[in-house]
Order: sequence, then structure tokens, then C-alpha cells
Amino acid sequence: LAVTARQEGSGWVLDGVQTAVPWAYDADLVVVPARTADDRTVLALVPRDAEGVSLAEQVSTSGERLGELRLESVRLAARDVLDREGAWEWLRELLATGTCALALGLGERVLGMTSQYASKRKQFGHPIATFQAVAVQSADRYIDLRAMEAVLWQAAWRIASGTSGALPASGDVAVAKIWASEGVRRVVQTAQHLHGGFGADVDYPLHRYHAWAKHLELALGPAAAHEEALGDLLAAHPLA
Repeated sequence: LAVTARQEGSGWVLDGVQTAVPWAYDADLVVVPARTADDRTVLALVPRDAEGVSLAEQVSTSGERLGELRLESVRLAARDVLDREGAWEWLRELLATGTCALALGLGERVLGMTSQYASKRKQFGHPIATFQAVAVQSADRYIDLRAMEAVLWQAAWRIASGTSGALPASGDVAVAKIWASEGVRRVVQTAQHLHGGFGADVDYPLHRYHAWAKHLELALGPAAAHEEALGDLLAAHPLA
């Protein structure tokens, strides 16, 4: 929330910088969360070619092209600003849950690659997949993925159904993102370890999965940020 928004006449004026905007160079409009003077968050639909808007290229950990959006006294009509209570929080939860789904899919693919490699790679005349240490590490990562899947669907169900619970749906989203961030990191680290030198080879596909996993781990907050948010929710909603 590095962008501020203030009402001026019948419209709004935005100032600030929004970093790491995906598809910034292709989209016609960018949805920008902005903080008002009375500490509310609004969602502004900012045209990429609006007066006062400038873009600087950024590159993510995964190599994806991003944009740094600079706003200098950008004027928007009232119809282009959504100031409904809870709109930004709902969008953030939806995006975080989608990020968890990406992390799960990536982890599934990486564990599959590792299984195939370990079944073919031989040491001492046997596939390394038959070694107990390899099997135990792979099993631990499989458990990580199943836990990531369970909490992901729990969060998605809470958002989609609007079902009430002991905690708001944001609590389930926080749990899902904690598992996604930590789980996908463990999966790719174990995969690189079991691949040996191949895991660090930038010409081998696993390297790119590792870079993407780091991007997903940090996107919309790392595990520590969501653990703090979950702690605040537990403090505000004591469980009887």
C-alpha cells in the first residue's frame, strides 16, 4: 500500500509507486490498491497511458517481466475507483489463494521430476530411489504437498462459500499461504539435493522451477508475514 489516494472534487488523485506489477506492459488497466487519509483502502483502475503514469521495467526471480508503476498526481473519475469496504481484502485473499494453487502445481511437477530421476540414477549398482534416505526425504515432501493441497482447498471453499467459522476466511488463507511458502521451498530444495549436480545446472529445467518457487514463496507475503497475521486473528477471535 505505497500509493495514496485523495478525493478532489468529484474524482480522485493518486500518488506513489506500485512495484512488481505483472503484465504491466500488456494490460490496458492496472488495479492499484491505495490508502486514503482516513486509513481506508480503495482499488483504483489506472489506465497505463494516463497522464502522470510511468513504467520502469523490473524482472522477477523467475525471469518474468514486471513493471514498476509510478503515479504522480494521476487523476481518475469516481467511476474508476472502487471504495467498497473490504474490496481490497477480498481481492488480496483471492490472489493469495491462487498463488498457493500455483505453488502446489509447481511442487507436484518438481516431485514428479525427482521421482523419475531417482528411479534412473544408479549408485553402487542400484537406483538411488531404493536408498532409505532418498525414500524418506521424498515421502516427507509428498506429505508437504498433501498438506498444501488440503489447506488450499479449505481456503478456496471458505472464500467461495462465505461460510462462517471460528476465524474469518482470512485465517484459512493465512494457513494456506504459510504451507505454500514453506512447503514449496522444502520441495525444491530437496529436489535439487537429490538431483546432485544436475539440480544446480542452469540449463536443466529444475533450476527454473526453483527460481519460480522462490517467487511464489515471497509473493503477497512470505510465511512469516502470514504467521503474524494469523496470530493477530487468533488474538482478536479467542477460540472457546
